[in-house]
Amino acid sequence: MGIVAGLDSSPDFTRIVVCDTDTGAVLRQGYAPHPVDTPDGAARPSDVDPQAWLLSLGEAAGGGLLEGVQAIGVSAQQNALIPLDAQGNTVRPAIVGGDRRAQVAAADLIDALGGREAWAQAVGCVPQAAQPVTKLRWLAKAEQENARRTAGLLQAHDWLVWQLLGRPVRRTTDRGGASGTGYWSAATGGYRPDLVDLALGHQAMLPEVIGPSDAAGTTPEGLLISAGTGETMAAAFGLGLGFGDAVVSLGASGSVMAVHPEALADTSGMITSLADATGMHLPVVTTLNAVRTLRGTAELLGLPDLESLSDLAMKSTPGSHGLVMLPYLEGERTPNLPHTAGTLAGLRRESMKAEHLARAAFEGMLCGLADALDVLRGRGVEVRRIFLLGKAAELPAVQAAVPMLFGAQVVVPQPADYAAIGAARQAAWALGVSQGTLDPRTPPVWQGAAAQVLEPGDELAVGQAVRQQFVSVREQTHPGAFRA
Repeated sequence: MGIVAGLDSSPDFTRIVVCDTDTGAVLRQGYAPHPVDTPDGAARPSDVDPQAWLLSLGEAAGGGLLEGVQAIGVSAQQNALIPLDAQGNTVRPAIVGGDRRAQVAAADLIDALGGREAWAQAVGCVPQAAQPVTKLRWLAKAEQENARRTAGLLQAHDWLVWQLLGRPVRRTTDRGGASGTGYWSAATGGYRPDLVDLALGHQAMLPEVIGPSDAAGTTPEGLLISAGTGETMAAAFGLGLGFGDAVVSLGASGSVMAVHPEALADTSGMITSLADATGMHLPVVTTLNAVRTLRGTAELLGLPDLESLSDLAMKSTPGSHGLVMLPYLEGERTPNLPHTAGTLAGLRRESMKAEHLARAAFEGMLCGLADALDVLRGRGVEVRRIFLLGKAAELPAVQAAVPMLFGAQVVVPQPADYAAIGAARQAAWALGVSQGTLDPRTPPVWQGAAAQVLEPGDELAVGQAVRQQFVSVREQTHPGAFRA
């Protein structure tokens, strides 16, 4: 018996959960926003002083929250790059988020290595603007003096673990975090220092990649700190994903990921081959348009919120009376159509009603994500059960359509801090291994998330017809979009 803590340092806040080591039951919680000034209506800043994360952590842990805790796990936002000088001080603020500044750098890197296929074979992903390797290239081009001073590289969870341990000589990371950098290969389990050199112009010290159940170290007070990982991997671990499970996340953009026993190299660049927090792999496919499709449709129809759009869509029927929306409003990544726009097809007198357009928006969004699921299925990834995440997952119009369109059992977990819970579960694993009570290859079994389960049932054939209607319009509008 014991208690452990998991902290999740997201782009906007720190959340801490304190859990029972045996069951995973959440005993206490803490929360604090990051003290980062963002002008009203502005996007998140692209540069953030990492000290803001520490200040937020300290506030979230106030009031004796961590009293009695034996181990801590750290989850943090992915893709944040922290360049350090030879003394371990930050060269400049952390470069976070999607960072549109790096879009040209991504194209430069792709060409410099010999194309998309070369990158897919090297590290399992094709450079995107958000990735650390691309931000390094931008740094080398835009801030040459800062690039010259850069002697070491960390990501957000690496840096936080290092700070909690008192900045020891040894710096660590985990497979999950390393796999998103663009200079570590999930297939080989090793760094590609030549890609750091290609991006930055010289070598830099990289953190040691430790195992999923390894401890990064122990604080002077005797508190064990586990390896830590990125938010995506921590959330998957907190949900308890296993073989046959996939996660569909409904944000402004969408993502689909699934547990798989091996790394996937995808020359099209649609699959990003990440590692998970257990020793397995976590291939991810991203769509640029998910909930933004719904918000745009609600605005077009003069509706105040997504709940109103859902209510309106429920007055229509599957197939939206032949109305089909290709939801590529911001261009699209899956399929790779970066410069396209959305399409509305099937306009007939009987389909030109607000409820049919509302339904077509939901079906278009979900069919786009079903396309992403099919990319994984087409590479041999087994999908028997799908976890649906995001606030939009609770909308009746989503829940009515998603089982038939995805063709699988859909689980809608109750809202919870799954990344923080996953970090706590990792802490419990490392603690158990250190005490000799847990196998380093087998994580602790915690109680599953409370969830609503949706079955395709008798409507599977209807869903297949709606998918076929969508695919026909997609193929007519963008022939061969999914062919390599």
